[in-house]
Amino acid sequence: MTMHRIIYVICILAIFITTFINVDAYADDRPNVVWIIADDLSPDLGCYGYKGVSTPNLDRLAQQGVRYTSAFSTAPVCSSSRSAFITGAYQTTTGTHQHRTLNKKALPLPVEPITELLRRAGYFVCNSNSTMKRAGKRDYNFKFAGKMYDAADWSKRKQGQPFFAQVQIHEPHRDFVRAKDPDRAAKVQIPSYYPEHPVIRVDWANYLETIEVLDHKVGNVLKRLEEEDLMDNTVVFFFGDHGRPHYRDKQWLYDGGIRVPLIIRRPQKISAGEVCDELVSLIDVSAATLGLANIAIPAWMHGRDMLAENFRGREMVFAARDRCGSTLDRVRCVRTKHFKYIRNYHPDRPYSQHSGYKTLQYPGVTVARVLHLHNELTGAPAIFWTEKRPAEELYHLTTDSEELSNLAHDSAYTQTLQKMSSELDQWVQRTDDKGRISERDESAAVNSSNRWYQGRMKKRGFTSEADPEIYIKWWKNELGIE
Repeated sequence: MTMHRIIYVICILAIFITTFINVDAYADDRPNVVWIIADDLSPDLGCYGYKGVSTPNLDRLAQQGVRYTSAFSTAPVCSSSRSAFITGAYQTTTGTHQHRTLNKKALPLPVEPITELLRRAGYFVCNSNSTMKRAGKRDYNFKFAGKMYDAADWSKRKQGQPFFAQVQIHEPHRDFVRAKDPDRAAKVQIPSYYPEHPVIRVDWANYLETIEVLDHKVGNVLKRLEEEDLMDNTVVFFFGDHGRPHYRDKQWLYDGGIRVPLIIRRPQKISAGEVCDELVSLIDVSAATLGLANIAIPAWMHGRDMLAENFRGREMVFAARDRCGSTLDRVRCVRTKHFKYIRNYHPDRPYSQHSGYKTLQYPGVTVARVLHLHNELTGAPAIFWTEKRPAEELYHLTTDSEELSNLAHDSAYTQTLQKMSSELDQWVQRTDDKGRISERDESAAVNSSNRWYQGRMKKRGFTSEADPEIYIKWWKNELGIE
């Protein structure tokens, strides 16, 4: 065979192999993937058994797919949590753990957003708000030199091109809508760690009303997929970016801050109405999305493909809280099915240390502060208002779901405490937790947050040191009480 003919055969083989690889990698039958993400949502939905809220669209989604009862975010605040699940790597590893970093840095190599991995695999990647017409929330604590999204929605993709879409729904983030039923506040069930007070009840009723707005918007997303005949080849993930927007929940590592609803609809692959009690993390959603697109999970990714046949859930999940606004802190936790261990790196600071954001947005903070001043906080609501907090907290979740009875100093649980403390130590070392490193622009971030708070309070007619006795009257008027 002549050299010319050899070269010709090699070229033909190269074309054949390339074509084969491309067909395999960019096959048209790969599913579309849609993430519907709610801001600040715990599993307070009808399909999770929560009473007093109407969520027909989410209930229907759960009936068509699998509902996860033990899904957790890696952080109890949006930017840190979102920085983790858009990469599939812990925010404490990538240095994106401080809430809304001022001078954002690029992600450390080789970490990159999963949108880049999907785009290179032939997916059209988009991100919209609930209208599905405008760009959606991009609350990440890193800067990215490339283009993270191709468009706001999937309408501009090439014919037959699979797409990955995020639909960001603001609700039930504050500000809440007002409950239509004036009697709703009297009927709501509130956690026992909140004081019994009409302001707390009205605020909670408004939270539930806002969840119902969320449900309506989820219905619009599902309706569009149905109208465009996309449901049969689209995997839908619905989840909250972290827990509910109430003062002991959001920004804290109790389940109210990190346990989220997670529903997955995967036609022909998931039994309708399935319920999964296995522990999963939101970074597993990232890995599962890559798996659906036939993309190998990168070695740097902490997420696991939760839709893989050999996935049997996690033995434990981890979460972290760091600076939130002007409030400096470092808290870590590890949770199993039955226990949660929390480590407070600053036990000298109270749980209730000043948070401009929560003073401004959460009426319950002012209610509790007033009651505390009058020595009227007792029982579970008083725990959050102690002068100091323990260095370690341990909760038996099967008997204490609200995490009120700290067993860290109970000799009957010494071995459990030591084991979970060791597991956290190993995780901190294994994942290179950067919470140990001081934030370079910490003072500037705190000052920026304080200026925002002072400006907003001034518009309400208050200084930053507002008398809570007077401020509570403002809240009552704002909420239509008295």
